[in-house]
Amino acid sequence: MAEKPHTLLVVESPAKAKTIERYLGSGYTVAASMGHLIDLPKSRVAIDVDNGFEPEYITVRGKAKILKELQSKANKTGNVLLASDNDREGEAISYHIKNAMLKKNPNLRIGRIVFNEITPEAIRSAVEHPADIDSLKVNAQKARRVLDRLVGYNLSPLLWKKVKNGLSAGRVQSVALKLICEREKEVESFIPEEYWSLDVELKKAKSSFVASIARYRDDKPAIASEAAVGAIIASLQGKPFVVKAIKEAEKNLRAKPPFTTSTLQQTAANRLGFTSRKTMQIAQQLYEGVNIGQNRIGLITYMRTDSTRVSNQALAEVREFLASNYPAELPGEPNSYSVGKGAQDAHEAIRPTYVSYTPASLKEYLSKDQLRLYTLVWERFVSSQMSVSTTKTVSVDIECAEALFRASTTTTVTEGFQKVLKLLRSKEENQRKLPALSEGETLELGAFLPEQHFTSGPPRFTDASIVKTLEEQGIGRPSTYAPIISVLLDRYYVVRKNKQLQPTTLGRIISDILVESFPDIVEVNFTADMERRLDEVEENREEWHSMIREFYGPFKHNVDHVMDTLESIKGVLDEKTDFICEKCGRPMVKKLGRYGFFLACSGFPECMNTKSIPLASCPRPGCGGQIVARRKQGGRGKEFYGCTNYPTCDFITHFKPTSSPCPKCGWFLVEKSDKKHGGLKACINPDCDFLHTAEEEEGEVERVELD
Repeated sequence: MAEKPHTLLVVESPAKAKTIERYLGSGYTVAASMGHLIDLPKSRVAIDVDNGFEPEYITVRGKAKILKELQSKANKTGNVLLASDNDREGEAISYHIKNAMLKKNPNLRIGRIVFNEITPEAIRSAVEHPADIDSLKVNAQKARRVLDRLVGYNLSPLLWKKVKNGLSAGRVQSVALKLICEREKEVESFIPEEYWSLDVELKKAKSSFVASIARYRDDKPAIASEAAVGAIIASLQGKPFVVKAIKEAEKNLRAKPPFTTSTLQQTAANRLGFTSRKTMQIAQQLYEGVNIGQNRIGLITYMRTDSTRVSNQALAEVREFLASNYPAELPGEPNSYSVGKGAQDAHEAIRPTYVSYTPASLKEYLSKDQLRLYTLVWERFVSSQMSVSTTKTVSVDIECAEALFRASTTTTVTEGFQKVLKLLRSKEENQRKLPALSEGETLELGAFLPEQHFTSGPPRFTDASIVKTLEEQGIGRPSTYAPIISVLLDRYYVVRKNKQLQPTTLGRIISDILVESFPDIVEVNFTADMERRLDEVEENREEWHSMIREFYGPFKHNVDHVMDTLESIKGVLDEKTDFICEKCGRPMVKKLGRYGFFLACSGFPECMNTKSIPLASCPRPGCGGQIVARRKQGGRGKEFYGCTNYPTCDFITHFKPTSSPCPKCGWFLVEKSDKKHGGLKACINPDCDFLHTAEEEEGEVERVELD
């Protein structure tokens, strides 16, 4: 019997390679490409616009050694399997590696394998069924790459000339920035309006409960002022409160479908407070493999998907699990869920690879965040194949003169799918308890409970809501939601405050220019249509060269026109200051940079001194330094605030200092927020209990213990 030839299997990441190598044994060498090895150069456009828009690919800087090692290993084995991710980017990675290997050795046998989960069964099955590179996926990736390169490398020089050096603009990110800026304008223009609610405390024997006004003089009440609510109360004084009607209604709640990329990011943001980037980083770890005792296993399926579809094998496994553990909640037939409009449906939903790996069984092997995200995936998938949950709502209408008050309570009749939920537990049930009541009985009035409110404006986008909006509008794809947000943050076009995305001054300037000069590029429907056409390239219903040609001509003409006619605003944000340059003695100017405002010497370029803007004086006795904004990781890390005398003084805080000193101890106040007060200013001194809230604007000062 002939010996089976040795095989080189190439994946994208070392973690994935480590997991897969354990499954395949001695006949395989598994190596990682570390993502793209061949791509467009960063230094120039590298698109031949005169010859079919063909891209000029080069070996990525710093990756030549990896490519050479893969070529060498391929030559030693003669048999290669390319196993990059099963999406457009992964297909392009495999395509370029294959071409580079064949260029060195045309006799190599190279196959392409794909899988949706990293389990022994899935990997062995994929290895036994290699295929060819999907040229349509490669073309779709190439079209997107060329399109984005043409947009970015034409818009960026325009921004350098008209606004400031070092700026950049992207095709899809600019649309997201526009949405965030438009929402910010709505937030700023919103004027709160006063309104009042009216509750009553009602008593029966020793029990009491609260009911809310539902109608007044046959209309839904719109109580605009304290005088209006006072008039209603006056009209009800001394009148009896009589139970008019008692209604009961049952409601069936169906479990939600398994996660897609979008819904996972939204739920992780809402339930766990994760950013989209963090969610995808942890999901990648769970997908690529985690050590579980002596075994290494991929715990979830591929995390970039827009489908809720689940394989028959996975359905059979989860139904078997439910039959053993939750037999009363197992429906007669599997639950089915429709795939969303516009979904490519290339991958299954995100689900656990083995339902038997319950969150409780993995607690000792996973980090806290890994366990929490895995728990979301596990609960969502298992519950999606369980029976409905039934609730009962009892609603009581109580009449008093011309007013109708209503109280209700909701209880769970049958738990159904909620029996398996912990992190994802429904909030349908409220805890308000009503005493036993009967129609016609009179209740005792405890007290009128009027309360002042103000209407709320539109909320700023969060990671969850911007991802939901992008998906609903057809902008981007599962693999791009997190990068879109990350790019806007990295460019300092948007900042994240209290988990909300706010445009910076720089971001608003960029967005205004793009909206005014390139309305098509940042128009939501146009961008969604381009995504659809890229899908059609992959489906062989559109030819990518003609798609790019149709776009580029009008676009380039518009770029040239704007370059000639748009008035430069360079330097308009510069602001004179009282700070003096310690190197040359000239005044310093406040300028806007990539990571916010900074101080620069007005003698530039003769003097190139720059420094951060002092925000407060260091409170350490005898230090004399200033507190300035700082960042780790080459300017891309999370912002914090530290002393200019570092490392002699190591004072730091993660709360932004204000220019206001604490009136009690002399340290500085910082911007904070909590659930009780919302935005507030508090003393940074841990031994000082001074807390400045909105009430202080009226002369009142509250004191609470700082967390």
